[in-house]
Amino acid sequence: MELTADGLPRPVDVKSKDLHIRLAETPDEVQLAQRLRYQVFVEEMAVEPSEEMRREGREFDSYDDFCDHLLVFDNSPEAPANSVIATYRFMRREQALRAGQFYTQDEYDISPLLEYPGEVMELGRSCVHKDHRTGIGMQVLWRGIASYVLHFNVDLMFGCASLFGTDVDKLALPLSYLHHNHMAPEHLRPHALAALHTPMDRLSADEIDAKAALTSLPPLIKGYLRLGGWVGDGAVVDSSFGTTDVCVVVKTDGVTEKYRKHLTRGESEPRTPSDEGR
Repeated sequence: MELTADGLPRPVDVKSKDLHIRLAETPDEVQLAQRLRYQVFVEEMAVEPSEEMRREGREFDSYDDFCDHLLVFDNSPEAPANSVIATYRFMRREQALRAGQFYTQDEYDISPLLEYPGEVMELGRSCVHKDHRTGIGMQVLWRGIASYVLHFNVDLMFGCASLFGTDVDKLALPLSYLHHNHMAPEHLRPHALAALHTPMDRLSADEIDAKAALTSLPPLIKGYLRLGGWVGDGAVVDSSFGTTDVCVVVKTDGVTEKYRKHLTRGESEPRTPSDEGR
């Protein structure tokens, strides 16, 4: 097992052919994640960056310094040095305490998750380089997530996941499907903050074409559902990102080899920037 610069075993150290999945270990490596996020969120999704972001070509926020950043390095002979093709951001309880709160708390009341007795972890800022969206990107990211979960004994994962677009009437089908079929149990249910709460039950249960609804969901959200994931009460429109967010909750006992294979079963479909997670 390779060690970090501090001489400690790596929490995540997964190799798959030419890909190497591990956490960022230096500020420069965190910037590799931020540059990929800039390419996806700003250059592809047209998120409006700050002047500093534009100048430096990085997408970042105040939480980055407190989080762990999962990186997927492409070490193939033709790839440039330090080529990162996918990233995910993680935050555990003690990191959130140092940051002041979880990112999700900007949009949701997550009191039931904070009261959960085991370790919890927030997932966010997921993105995959446009040249690697045929399945391999998310597949290896989930291998990294599983390693991280096992290392830190994480019991529950949560985070904001995005549907592309801010017109909730156009998103009525997927939002209503999630509301009627995948609502979290009350003891684990986040609630959108009152000032931001957008009702998800825009269609009645008998108006929903479940097959069409599933097809309309981003692969990332479908992946969470295949792991037994739920959503919280209410969506939140994020105009700055051009998305409509739902809060996803997943118990990690579903993150096993069997479920990871099930998760990636349909990931050969092409992915778009709107599949990215927040």
